[in-house]
Amino acid sequence: MAALGNPTNTIAILKKYNFNLQKKFGQNFLIDANILQNIILAADVNKDDCVLEIGPGIGAMTQYLCENAREVVAVEIDKKLIPILRDDTLSAYKNVTIINEDILKTDIGAIVQKKNGGNPIKVVANLPYYITTPIIMGLFESNVPLESITIMVQKEVAQRMQVGPGTKDYGALSLAVQYYAKPELRMTVPATCFIPRPNVDSAVIKLTRHKTPPVRVKDEKLMFGLIRAAFNQRRKTLVNSLGNAVDINAADKEKVLAALDAMGLPATIRGEALTLEQFAGLADFICAQAETAHNSLT
Repeated sequence: MAALGNPTNTIAILKKYNFNLQKKFGQNFLIDANILQNIILAADVNKDDCVLEIGPGIGAMTQYLCENAREVVAVEIDKKLIPILRDDTLSAYKNVTIINEDILKTDIGAIVQKKNGGNPIKVVANLPYYITTPIIMGLFESNVPLESITIMVQKEVAQRMQVGPGTKDYGALSLAVQYYAKPELRMTVPATCFIPRPNVDSAVIKLTRHKTPPVRVKDEKLMFGLIRAAFNQRRKTLVNSLGNAVDINAADKEKVLAALDAMGLPATIRGEALTLEQFAGLADFICAQAETAHNSLT
């Protein structure tokens, strides 16, 4: 079994199996042992933990996880990588389960129940840039028991997750992540730490799941509909952005104006200026208006 986390052994494994990198899977393999060790430290992985790794690749980070965790479940979409993992790089470890599936179609709840008795797991991943948001939101919205998600993503995406109102990176992803978790940027990772080298630098961010959301809202779905609509046309005023939305029941500009006035916000405000608490308040106000209208008709 080859110890990975360095260019020599990584290249040797790829050549041994005549493996061709799949651009459609966004494959970039980490070749820096110090970064790998620091990811384990950032994730706070210990011998009590069951860890879900998304996209193990050839198993560089998986080796470190197996050394530090009680149980590791590695979900890999590329079937050509499975023999490398099972027969070579992870063959010495008895505490790892390798699953050849698309994580977006995997029953993570069943994995948590089987491997950790339904108790919260930790997720660790080096995510392909093109699918970062669907994976993160899928994990949160599925209500799978999660303690934390420690992920390597494009640096700009990591920055987007932790910023607040009024900044250029603030958007729907910022609000969604902060509703579900506390984001902490742990380290930046230069492009030179990967084979092949990506065009941008990466960053490791830890998302610690809130036990309860930081804001209370009557209709979570409506709140996120308002958030998406506000940032789909972020240069427009909030009133116009919501007025143009077709997938939410808040398109009446008069309702939105009344809500903003009740919240002490100007009619010209843009969505990028609202906090998570204010979006929750806006959703609650629109809910209350709808309830009043319904009651007046019955």
